Amino acid sequence: MGIEILEFDREHAVARMPVEGNTQPLGLLHGGAYCVLGESLGSMHANYLAGEGRFAVGVDINATHTGSATSGWVTGVCRPIHVGKSLTVHEIAVTDEGGRRCSTIRITNMIRQAKN
Repeated sequence: MGIEILEFDREHAVARMPVEGNTQPLGLLHGGAYCVLGESLGSMHANYLAGEGRFAVGVDINATHTGSATSGWVTGVCRPIHVGKSLTVHEIAVTDEGGRRCSTIRITNMIRQAKN
């Protein structure tokens, strides 16, 4: 997929992904590619926030595509909108190189205790 992590801290995670190589037959960035970028960011960030001895697993994801990237790169900015003891919810805004929002993804992760 060519995803590159650009920033990663407690408040947010940012990554970019090339459109080339991730398109559907009409030459638009594939809707599933937006979801891969969103789930990658949301799941990694949830695991980061889960803490030692705990891990996050995705239980729900949805995406609303409002634009179509056809070239260059898209950038996903992931921010937690809920961080609890058992669930996290993240929103990922994906924009094209012109700053136009192309997709909004929301992912919910369940926090689990690692088994010894």
